[in-house]
Amino acid sequence: MPELPEVQLVASHLDELLSGRTIEAARLLRSRLAPLNSPEEFAELLAGSTISRVGRRGKLILIELDSGRTLMVHLRMSGHFMFRSFDVEDPKFTHAVLYFSDNDRLLFTDQRHFGYMRVVDTSKIHLTPEIAKLAPEPFSQEFSGEYLIAVLRRSRRPVKELLLDQTKVCGLGNIYASEALFEAGIRPQTRSFRVSSKKAHKLFLSIRLVLSESIELSRSVMPDRGNIGRGFYGEQSEASWRVYGREGSPCTLCHVEIKRLKQGGRSTFYCPRCQR
Repeated sequence: MPELPEVQLVASHLDELLSGRTIEAARLLRSRLAPLNSPEEFAELLAGSTISRVGRRGKLILIELDSGRTLMVHLRMSGHFMFRSFDVEDPKFTHAVLYFSDNDRLLFTDQRHFGYMRVVDTSKIHLTPEIAKLAPEPFSQEFSGEYLIAVLRRSRRPVKELLLDQTKVCGLGNIYASEALFEAGIRPQTRSFRVSSKKAHKLFLSIRLVLSESIELSRSVMPDRGNIGRGFYGEQSEASWRVYGREGSPCTLCHVEIKRLKQGGRSTFYCPRCQR
């Protein structure tokens, strides 16, 4: 599932391509994509609106409209956007379409059918369950070493599993949680409340470091109208990952073999020497 840097890349590309464009019409082709808005309501709420900006909160893409509404989008496992002209047939698994006045269409396709959309009032977006439950943004003032220490002390879960909880730490997924734990020198299986204050503060800095590195890398990815943001997630060269996906390879610091274990049904990668 895309993590914060990948969602930021998609949001940035959409903002560059969509801001100032007017939605002439909208179609919801798969009703379960937007279960809280009927296809008729979906079309009515979006048609005639001009896109003001495209931003992000956590892993949600927020398409803000001049009508005072926002289209929230969660890509989940396989959702992605693409531009097509009016005379090109919709690709397979197209679930929603926005039509613009310049003969362009923005398609949302999702092969695995896990994506999610919802049209909400912008002024009340902070009250929606999807937004209200989220932890502070990793680069916000609210997310601090002290905040993370307090969160860790209240939990008996393994620290890796806690990092994936979006109500505790926002934007991290399987890749960057493994990377941040390695950078901080913390064993993924460690119970959260057992992480020392010193290690927790280092983890706070590591989270920001690994996310910053990936966001910086994403800035070199040029917008692709055909597949917006696609091809960046998980596509970095193996050498760029510290531990993720490197089971059996030597640690870049101590040369001990990287190990893999299962946590919550997901693979976790770590160095048994550097992360004691």
